[in-house]
Amino acid sequence: MASSLAMLAIDHVQLAIPAGGEEVCRRFYIEVLGMSEIPKPAILAARGGLWVQSGAVQIHLGVEADFRPARKAHPAIVVANLDALATRVSDAGHAPTWDGSIPGLRRFFVSDPHGNRIEFMEPPHG
Repeated sequence: MASSLAMLAIDHVQLAIPAGGEEVCRRFYIEVLGMSEIPKPAILAARGGLWVQSGAVQIHLGVEADFRPARKAHPAIVVANLDALATRVSDAGHAPTWDGSIPGLRRFFVSDPHGNRIEFMEPPHG
């Protein structure tokens, strides 16, 4: 019975942004992280925000009236070249915070321009 309830994947992660925050998000998520903007359905596009994707990873950035950044809760994204991404975000003025607290896992955290925390990790080799 339990196997019929197995979860297969996460379709997307949503992060909140303040009203009018789309352009600064485009600069970060598209220009810095290298993601692509994907179209939102018209009924949702009217609410503002934007959706971005890289490979199978989708992040939906939704406008929240009483916006507060997610400083602890965060998506964790596996990347192929963690060092190159760390250099890229650092060069764009977003300081990565490296965390070695999990043995065998290389990862860092970075905040988007609105203060939302994002974790990037590299799969262990071997």
